[in-house]
Formats: sequence, C-alpha cells, structure tokens
Amino acid sequence: MSTQPATTLETFANPEPGRDYTIRMSIPEFTCLCPRTGQPDFATLEFEYVPEALCIELKSLKLYIWSYRNVGAFHEAVTNRILSDLVNALSPRFARVSGHFNVRGGIHTTVVAEHRESGWQAASPVALP
Repeated sequence: MSTQPATTLETFANPEPGRDYTIRMSIPEFTCLCPRTGQPDFATLEFEYVPEALCIELKSLKLYIWSYRNVGAFHEAVTNRILSDLVNALSPRFARVSGHFNVRGGIHTTVVAEHRESGWQAASPVALP
C-alpha cells in the first residue's frame, strides 16, 4: 500500500460505456504552493466527467492530488494541468475541473476548465413537474 504521493493516474473499464452518465467528485483538501511566496494555497477541487471507455481509480486520484502539496503553481495553471492529466488518462466524452481556492489577500478565486470530445453533446436536461 502506497503512502506517498504519486503522479500516475490509474483507470478501470467503464462498466456502462454505451450510456452517458456523470461522475462527480469533490476533493476538499487540495493544497499547492504559491509560486511567488511559497505559502500554501488551499482549495476544494470539483471534478466531473462523462466517461467513454475508462473511469478513474479513486486511490490513484487521491495520491495524484497529494503530489501537488509541495508544487508551486498559479491557480489557473494547476487547474488546467489537472484537467489535462485527467483527459490524457481517461479520454472522456466531457470533463470539468473547478478549483475553488480559499481567500488569499481578500480575494476568493474560482477557476473552471473544461474538455469536450469532438462531436459530443450533452443530453437535454430533464424537467420534472
């Protein structure tokens, strides 16, 4: 059992590849370092995706997120890098990473990055009475 951060993202076969469905995860303990001051930045990351052939294995995601703890990165860069790494590992139909960074200097920052597979369109929302 690994107790160290890791940059490898593991996957498993999508159990329902013929169906569009959404997987949502909230990661409330994300940390990285401010590249200017070296002080820690804290955020809640939200990751949601519509899988194609693969799904993310959660322990590998946890260790991957942990790998950012001592990395200096601007909010915009780290959010987009995480999305790119997840898209490279999964090739999903759709993916979104939202980084909700804690207040720093009186400013709360949210960064949202998205990926959409060419030609994929979301189903229309269902409106129930």
